[in-house]
Amino acid sequence: MPKNSSHKRQSSRQSVPAPRTSPSATNKKAIKNNVTSESDGNRNAPKTTTLGFETTLWAAADKLRGHMDSAEYKHVVLGLIFLKYISDSFQEQFNALRAEPNADPEDRDEYTAKNVFWVPKSARWPVLQAAARQTDIGRLIDDAMIAIEKENISLKGVLPKDYARPALDKARLGELIDLLSNIGLGDAESRSKDLLGRVYEYFLGRFASAEGKGGGEFYTPACIVKLLTEMIEPYQGRIFDPCCGSGGMFVQSEKFVLAHGGRIGDIAVYGQESNPTTWRLAKMNLAIRGIDANLGPHHADSFHQDVHKDLKADFILANPPFNMSDWGADRVKSDPRWKFGPPPNGNANYAWIQHFIHHLAPGGIAGFVLANGSMSSNSSGEGEIRQAIIEADLVDCMIALPGQLFYTTQIPVCLWFITRDKSGGKFRDRRNEILFLDARKLGTMTDRTHLELTNDDIAKIAGTYHAWRRNPLPMGEGTGEGVAEYRDIAGFCKSAKKAEVASHGYILTPGRYVGAADIADDGEPFEEKMKRLTATLSQQFAESAKLENEIRKNLASLGFPLEEKS
Repeated sequence: MPKNSSHKRQSSRQSVPAPRTSPSATNKKAIKNNVTSESDGNRNAPKTTTLGFETTLWAAADKLRGHMDSAEYKHVVLGLIFLKYISDSFQEQFNALRAEPNADPEDRDEYTAKNVFWVPKSARWPVLQAAARQTDIGRLIDDAMIAIEKENISLKGVLPKDYARPALDKARLGELIDLLSNIGLGDAESRSKDLLGRVYEYFLGRFASAEGKGGGEFYTPACIVKLLTEMIEPYQGRIFDPCCGSGGMFVQSEKFVLAHGGRIGDIAVYGQESNPTTWRLAKMNLAIRGIDANLGPHHADSFHQDVHKDLKADFILANPPFNMSDWGADRVKSDPRWKFGPPPNGNANYAWIQHFIHHLAPGGIAGFVLANGSMSSNSSGEGEIRQAIIEADLVDCMIALPGQLFYTTQIPVCLWFITRDKSGGKFRDRRNEILFLDARKLGTMTDRTHLELTNDDIAKIAGTYHAWRRNPLPMGEGTGEGVAEYRDIAGFCKSAKKAEVASHGYILTPGRYVGAADIADDGEPFEEKMKRLTATLSQQFAESAKLENEIRKNLASLGFPLEEKS
């Protein structure tokens, strides 16, 4: 995608239909019975769809774990899923052309005209499926990946091509191919349900969970991404993520646009990623969804090789690595990005913040995730940088999030929202004000160790922010508890003046400002309440003494008397 200011773009995705490899009747029934509509069930629960076959697919992938590192097998599985999706897309168009009189199903132009990736004969899924039990299946997959890249320039250097390596168990690889063959991923019906996207997100999440701390930096929990997009509302314009991981921010942004009546080309997508395998993963993730994105010609470090140097974005969404040390500050000491002070080499948090600010357009807004320490740290000049950013009136909103949202870290995190212009426009003039939101009590546990923000939680947080920044409406209009105008809620939200933030030493922790939640008055007079509580306490003391005597008697009868209290 060319670097220009146009907000419109044609999707260059060479799209995706399917070999409708016919699933068995049993698999068809299982899939049908296990697909749950987003509108089913508890409406307060996170709206995710159970596809039925993901756990089976995961179990097959999990078999590979004993034979390779999890960081490797995720690319084995996701690469095959991508290959199956491309081949399914191609096969559907192939079948349609074969049914048309005078059409040539082997005419490459018939596919590119429909934005379908052209798949050479040797790379088509039925060919690979037929060879799944052969000992050279790894080489055949590598050759298929090479052939597809050669025929589709947008995929050049993106697909994994190391299936022939000796460490990869070929019998299990064949089992995985057989299992994938029973799932239609790229045909029109599957695309309408976004089955591939669901499977892809499921696997990204499961891989992040399986790899644990330090592995899965490519994946940001979907509820956090959704909250960020709902907050900044990227309807139209240039959107940028300079540490884009697997591209989840872009996917959710496109979903947001479509959900609000826009078109998939209403936002121009720019990204950058330093990890080469994750960069390729992002390219695949965006390709399967038809999202045209400029992720640079190759993977690159945003601090030392900014591939979008001249970009000024309308929206920035990001989840940079937390508290990254030894990031090479000495190599960029006099960089023009450090307008508010040179960030320390021991922690890149304020390098990221200033990088985001540098790339914001005059009316732009950035929403990003950082570790909680970024809100209050005063070490190595970070406090001075934060003060300068606050004094420049760039901080719009701060949100404290609950713990246990991430698979890969237990570090408490927060959301920052930075904007270039708070003077008005389509919103009210909120200069010298910052909204603080404490969302630590929100969320629902999805298992014993992980928590997720529900749609209602997201609506509550984003709705509060929108009410705060918009021009007040007459009473009764607008949304949210029947109240159109924003109001402070003790323990949850507070609109603070910049002078108040200065009095707190320029610390941005929401808990300092929102205070404690109000406790409802039960209406019972204090004197009566104390009489009732002390009477209850007296009864409890008596019961405690009775139980103590019983325990002493039982222990004495067993020959273990307790010493009498002096």
